[in-house]
Amino acid sequence: MDGQCSQGIRVSRLSVAFNGALALIKLAAGVLGHSAALVADSVESLADIFSSAIVWGGLVLAAKPADDDHPYGHGKAEPLAALAVAIMLLLAAVGIGLGAVREILLPGVVPAWYTLVVLIGVIALKEIFYRYQVGVGKRIGSVAVRADAWHHRSDALTSAAAAVGIAIALIGGPAYASADDWAALLACSIIVINGLNFARVAVAELMDTMPETAVVNGVHDVCHAVEGAELVEKVLVRKMGPRLYVDLHLEVDPEMSVRRAHVIAHEVKDAIMQRWPAVADVLVHVEPHLPPMAREAVNCREATVVNGKQVPAAELVPSQP
Repeated sequence: MDGQCSQGIRVSRLSVAFNGALALIKLAAGVLGHSAALVADSVESLADIFSSAIVWGGLVLAAKPADDDHPYGHGKAEPLAALAVAIMLLLAAVGIGLGAVREILLPGVVPAWYTLVVLIGVIALKEIFYRYQVGVGKRIGSVAVRADAWHHRSDALTSAAAAVGIAIALIGGPAYASADDWAALLACSIIVINGLNFARVAVAELMDTMPETAVVNGVHDVCHAVEGAELVEKVLVRKMGPRLYVDLHLEVDPEMSVRRAHVIAHEVKDAIMQRWPAVADVLVHVEPHLPPMAREAVNCREATVVNGKQVPAAELVPSQP
């Protein structure tokens, strides 16, 4: 298991324990203090435990080495876990929103004063843990860990909404008992926006969308620094969990021996992996480097006519039977 996955697993374990402790504290305070908002908040924390467990399991699976059935490893388990967490965020937002609407339509009860103290402490702890976990997620390049971190931020937002509502209810009395529910609806909209954003990122990774990383922009410079590497024609990068896989077309002197071209390809691969430790493998396709005039002549010879227009052979797609 590599260091990046082990860090993600460690913070996910800590997240499960942290959410469990806070959920029990909020549930006890909500029941004893007659605060429906605090009880609902504790239920969301219990949901956070399940989401953290999903991320934990996804990272454990993603850390498994490649095998015959999964030659690129099991990294896709990480964005799958992130997508599951995003869905849980959206479901939690819908559930909290429906509960808030129901409480608005029913006569409210002013909660005990100490429920506000509990919520303030929860907000502070949740925000601290959010910043810690999102920092780990960015450092190891894990969208699942960052998505799970946003569960803590969303929990802090709903707790803050409940705290504002409880404060208004304590000051204004029973007539203002539903204030926390209106604030909870606002927090739900923020949770939905972030849930959709994490779902978008996870789906993009599952679809092998080119990641916006320094590897894509900097690989040309790294390759050109290798003696004998004439031109990098194309660079393709896919993300598999915290790891990156690079495919590139490298042009070399057409008169060069196969042995020498093979050595240059390995030097390019080693240079890229040394520059970016997150790159797990580099596939180099070697091609002959031709002057612009010769390249144009080759393209013309390889072109054919389709519907009266010249089309390079490389662009032709076989028709389906």
